[in-house]
Amino acid sequence: MKGSSTKDNDKCLDSQLWHACAGGMVQMPAMKSRVYYFPQGHAEHAQGVVDFGNPQRIPPFILCQVTTVKFMADLETDEVFAKIRMAPIRSPKPDYIEDEGLILEMNEVDVHEKPTSFAKTLTQSDANNGGGFSVPRYCAETIFPRLDYSADPPVQNVIAKDVHGKVWKFRHIYRGTPRRHLLTTGWSNFVNQKKLVAGDSIVFLRAENGDLCVGIRRAKRGGVGDSPETQSAWSPQGRNGASSYGGLSAILTEEESKFMRCNDSHSVVSRGIRGRGQVRAGSVVEAATLAANGQPFEVVYHPRASTPEFCVKAAAVKAALRIQWYPGMRFKMAFETEDSSRISWFMGTISSVQVADPIRWPNSPWRLLQVSSLFSMHFFCEQI
Repeated sequence: MKGSSTKDNDKCLDSQLWHACAGGMVQMPAMKSRVYYFPQGHAEHAQGVVDFGNPQRIPPFILCQVTTVKFMADLETDEVFAKIRMAPIRSPKPDYIEDEGLILEMNEVDVHEKPTSFAKTLTQSDANNGGGFSVPRYCAETIFPRLDYSADPPVQNVIAKDVHGKVWKFRHIYRGTPRRHLLTTGWSNFVNQKKLVAGDSIVFLRAENGDLCVGIRRAKRGGVGDSPETQSAWSPQGRNGASSYGGLSAILTEEESKFMRCNDSHSVVSRGIRGRGQVRAGSVVEAATLAANGQPFEVVYHPRASTPEFCVKAAAVKAALRIQWYPGMRFKMAFETEDSSRISWFMGTISSVQVADPIRWPNSPWRLLQVSSLFSMHFFCEQI
C-alpha cells in the first residue's frame, strides 16, 4: 500500500470527518454487522497483478462478521482509507438473513445530527501558487465563524484542523466588486504543503465540538471505468429505486469485459482497468487465503480509488442474488459527481448476464452483469 501501510501509526480519525472526506455515497460496514468479502473486488485495489494461484480454493465471496473498523488518513497525501478487520462465519444460523436487516437498522441509526460540511472542487485560480481561495457563500455563512459585516472591510482569522490534527490559519475577508468571500493569507502555504492542484476538492466541516476541520479529496485520475464514477447504488426498473446507497458491484462495462476476457493467465489483472493501485498484491492474496481458511483477516479500503466496495452488506448481496437478471432488463444507478456534492441517477440496459471469469471464478456474481446505454435521468443535490 502506498505510504499508509508504514506511516499511519494506526492513528484514527473522527468518523464524521472521515466520511466527509470519503464522499456521501461511501458506506462503511457497522461493527458486528455481517458482510460478504469479495476477493475479486479486493484485487481491483491492488498494484498490478494479483496471483491467487489456484483461485478455486478461494470461494468467490465469503460471509464474515466485522470486528473492527479504523478510519485513517495517509500522512503524505491526506487521502482517507479504512482498515477493516473481519472474522469469517463458518456456519451461519438459518435465520440470519432476517436478523441481518434488524441488526443493520439498529447499527445504522444515526443518533447524532449530521455535521455541517461543504466540498468544493478547486479551480485553477484556487490552486494557483500565490492566489486565494474563493469561498462559496453557503460555506462562509454556515460553516465558518460568523463574520462581522459592520467592519470595513469584514475580515477575520479562521483556524482549521486537518485530518492529522495540524492547525492551519487562514485570513477570511469579504471584499471585491461584487463582494465575495476569500481566504487569502495562509491559503498559498496550505496549497503548497498539501500539493493541491485544480480538480482536487477541499472539504470544510464543523465538528460537534465546534472545531472547524479541513480535508482533501484528490481528483480521481484513473483509466477505463472512471466515467461515470464508480457505481454505488442500483436497482432494476419497476422496483424501488430509492434504495440506500451501497451494494453488490455486479456491473461490468463492455470495454472492461473485453479487457478481462483477453487475460488468460492464472493471475488477476486488477487495477489496469481502473487506475492507480492502492494496496500490495501480496496483501490481497494473504487476506483472501486467511478468509478461505476461516481465519480472521484485515483489509485496507480506499474509498476514493475508483473501485467498488468489496466488503458488501450481506443483506444487499442476498437481495441482489434473488433478482432474476436478464438481457434487456432496465435498471437505474446512482453516481456521485467528482466533488461528491451532487448525485445523479443513470438509466441503463443489461446487455448480458454471464460470469466475468468462468475459468478462475466460475460461480462468482462479481461483475456478473454487462451493461450498455447508460444515460442520465435527472440530478438532485445533496449537501455533503
